[in-house]
Amino acid sequence: MFIDTAKIHVKAGDGGKGCQSYFRDTRVEHGKPNGGDGGDGGDVVLRADKSIYTLLDFQYQRHFKAQSGKHGSSSDKAGARGDDCLVRVPLGTVVTDLDTDCLIRDLDHDGIEIVVARGGRGGRGNSRGHDAETGQAGEEKNIGFNLKLIADVGIVGFPNAGKSTLISKISNATPKIASYPFTTKAPTLGVVKLEDRDEDFIVADIPGLIEGAHKGKGLGDRFLKHVERTKILVHLIDMAGVDGRDPCEDFRIINEELDAFSEELADKKQIIVANKMDLEAAGTHLKAFRARYRKKIIAVSALQGEGLKELLEEISKHLSKNRY
Repeated sequence: MFIDTAKIHVKAGDGGKGCQSYFRDTRVEHGKPNGGDGGDGGDVVLRADKSIYTLLDFQYQRHFKAQSGKHGSSSDKAGARGDDCLVRVPLGTVVTDLDTDCLIRDLDHDGIEIVVARGGRGGRGNSRGHDAETGQAGEEKNIGFNLKLIADVGIVGFPNAGKSTLISKISNATPKIASYPFTTKAPTLGVVKLEDRDEDFIVADIPGLIEGAHKGKGLGDRFLKHVERTKILVHLIDMAGVDGRDPCEDFRIINEELDAFSEELADKKQIIVANKMDLEAAGTHLKAFRARYRKKIIAVSALQGEGLKELLEEISKHLSKNRY
């Protein structure tokens, strides 16, 4: 199950108590103070981990607590620091403090660590010339996670345009494929390996968009965020109009949804791809599309594997420009 939002509660460790103690010896009537400091409490730390793909685990575990510091003891012995609580989250997780509604960090690189709750300082022992102190309480917060997938290429289009078939043909992804709309219910990531190039790239297929997607219709707002980070978009169009749709209108509507969702999405480089060219009506629709929009369009049949080499070359060319 793909889960891309979660809320958790974190509690850092409390500081240990300082010790109230005095040196004892038969030859000393009034021993000097020798109470040690308490240990600091552990922190709650988040780490981005590229091997994790969903926030599903946080549906079952929502409370995370670091270890408190140990108490100080006599003979100036300080208490040990409490262990940190390390929480691994998917790469691409946006972390928010829900109590203040402030962004904490966008964990967009593998291995990034951030402290979201700091442990309390241990109390001072009386060896410092004053009465022993109790330790400070560790921070306690409500934290929100919002996952945005990190991919080089995002595939967008109406339901049943053939996005799942395309990603299964060009990458190692194995999505569910069927001939009815909304087969894809969650974003899918796939790695594309090109034979004559050293660098692979990641492609993301999001569920089909419909008119009103930017307002949340068909959960479109939740899906669109997953292509915000991509370098380019592959705009896949059912050029055969299998569901009785007009390819020209589909192209217009999807672009309006991208524009309404964010300026960043609207400005992304698009590679327009006419799919299902193996079907009879596709040729007529393609002529009408080219006459109306006069844009470069790559004709493919994802099902038959036709035109995919040209598409991959076009994607690779634009990604190379983006890297330098």
